[in-house]
Amino acid sequence: MTYQQLINYGKKLAKSHNVEVEGIKILVLEMSGLNGAEFLLNIHSEVDRALEEIIKKGIEEYVSGKPVQHIVGYTYFYGYKMVVNGDVLIPRPETEELIGYVLAYYDEMFDGKKVDVVDVGTGSGNIAVALACEESNMKVWASDISFEALETAKVNAENNQANVTFYQGNMLDPFIEKGLKFDILVSNPPYIPDDEYVEPLVLDNEPNIALFGGNKGMKFYQEIFENAKKVLKDKAIMAFEHSHKTRLEMLELANTYFPEANSFVIKDLNGKDRFLIVLIGEEND
Repeated sequence: MTYQQLINYGKKLAKSHNVEVEGIKILVLEMSGLNGAEFLLNIHSEVDRALEEIIKKGIEEYVSGKPVQHIVGYTYFYGYKMVVNGDVLIPRPETEELIGYVLAYYDEMFDGKKVDVVDVGTGSGNIAVALACEESNMKVWASDISFEALETAKVNAENNQANVTFYQGNMLDPFIEKGLKFDILVSNPPYIPDDEYVEPLVLDNEPNIALFGGNKGMKFYQEIFENAKKVLKDKAIMAFEHSHKTRLEMLELANTYFPEANSFVIKDLNGKDRFLIVLIGEEND
């Protein structure tokens, strides 16, 4: 079979299993070992029989409910290759926008100065790794309660040559215990309400501890805000990804705990309220 025939085979199988067909081409491309240009040039070339069987097995796993990222073992986030598995949440495209906002407000508030950054609830380490790679003046720390997630995050930091210090523990606890202070706090904690429906592809393959955020999905934000002053410097940035349904709740938290700060919500590229930015001590510029 050719790569094109494998794609056609996969799409037909996906439709018969009521699975999204868009993932088939990505899966075949990634399993081919070719880059995008090479794949297009060879799309009508015969595939080695052994590789054909491997790709067919991958297609079968996909239509049976396994994410493409878990089948190939990685994904890309902000241009960086990230190992993913059942111990971590698969990074979402929206979170790449969060990286962009952190970098932009870093330029605005700190203008190239060396800063200390903490990523709370790091999961695969995607946020911490991307920031450390993108801005050499950021010294990055990250925490997660899951030992297994941190092992994956450490692999991603090593593979991308990112200098990140990881601590195991709940949210801000490790940094409070060590008396560490930060210029930037960023977090994309679990924010799905405990009683909200989650599609089986996500629920069955990604760790529930990385998905659910208590009543209304606000549990971890509340905890971070309650303790944030213990780890933040007088001049600081906080940046969060959150549910598009909790804009008012996020602003209420910010205004309650940091009434003097400049706090606002930014929409994602789909036009949904998604990111809370809190600029603290901005008037000291």
